[in-house]
Amino acid sequence: MASGVPVNNIQFPAAFEGLFQPSRYKCYWGGRGGAKSWALARALLLKAVAGQLRILCARELQTSIADSVHRLLSDQIQAMNLDPYFEVARNSIKSVTGSEFLFKGIRHSVQEIKSLEGVDICWVEEAQSVSAASWEILIPTIRKQSSEIWISFNPVEESDPTYQRFVLHPPPDAIVRKVGWEDNPWFPATLDAERRYMLELDLEAYEHIWGGHCRKISEAVIFAKRVSIEAFDTPDGARFFHGADWGFANDPTALVRCFIQDDCLYIDQEAFGYGVEIDETPQLFDSIPTARYWPIKADSSRPETISYMRRRGFNIMPAEKWEGSVEDGIAHLKGFRRIVIHQRCKHLQEERRLYSYKVDPKTREVLPIIVDKHNHGWDAIRYSLDGYIQRRGGMGVWAQLAS
Repeated sequence: MASGVPVNNIQFPAAFEGLFQPSRYKCYWGGRGGAKSWALARALLLKAVAGQLRILCARELQTSIADSVHRLLSDQIQAMNLDPYFEVARNSIKSVTGSEFLFKGIRHSVQEIKSLEGVDICWVEEAQSVSAASWEILIPTIRKQSSEIWISFNPVEESDPTYQRFVLHPPPDAIVRKVGWEDNPWFPATLDAERRYMLELDLEAYEHIWGGHCRKISEAVIFAKRVSIEAFDTPDGARFFHGADWGFANDPTALVRCFIQDDCLYIDQEAFGYGVEIDETPQLFDSIPTARYWPIKADSSRPETISYMRRRGFNIMPAEKWEGSVEDGIAHLKGFRRIVIHQRCKHLQEERRLYSYKVDPKTREVLPIIVDKHNHGWDAIRYSLDGYIQRRGGMGVWAQLAS
């Protein structure tokens, strides 16, 4: 483990020494457990009590203050016993030295960000989701002499604009550092147990989640093509489809919401829960705000659960199944021009990478056999479109429009 570097009596992992050196860009990226957000938050707070700074905390999409790093900063103020030096308000944080933290979503606050003056440091958290257009707006806005742009993210795709701009082709005067769990001297035992378990279970997933490498989509992955991860706005008046898949043993219970627009399928909400008891299921479903107001199509294998949820006020009914319904459902989904998963739907993002056909272990040929794993969200999506998916390979109404 790396040794700590003392900064004002606060210990920092050695990997983050660059935070206290002058540089236009400071980019920290890598896998889970590297303490990136924690370290950047602490460094900014220490700088905010050492002088007067204007600090912008930005991300691609921020619909409320709850989406920002406001809570993280507030927690670190308490953890470092800095409460006497800060005033924490609902939408801002100020220090006794006159420093101010502002919180903005780039996509919906373009004019506000353009009009900001005198920003000393801009911290872009979860930067893997920031679009090329947003970077073109943000970078020239942070124009004060000696201003800095701090970036933290876990990479997703190699083609993502942030990875291309700051990792593969870093600009001049940039500190770019890959950090992971091995750079965190306070890496907790609980997370280490999770890390070791995934290392044994799924090496490819481990390399992405813990190793911090970009995802690699193999030819065996069912939805490898025409599926993207994006931040998008749900349109007013959308016709929602809700689908539910029930958990068994170690499998999760899942509720998914989607809608169709311009021959594309958009998945904008998910609710996943492991070990969810039947009386806990209504609370899980209520995490999707429209679940009680729109029809839900569910896995028909649990009629008692469907009956229970109906008695609890949900308009839920079983989806039809038939021999080959899984294959027909996949064919229907592949008929859309694109499938777009919202960046907040973390479970579906992982399933997108892992739901696959069987591969012959000797020849490595992809076989026409669907592996019944990593499919709970996809099953829920198929159930949600019950009535649109036709039997025996039919493309269905929406897929016909897309063809």
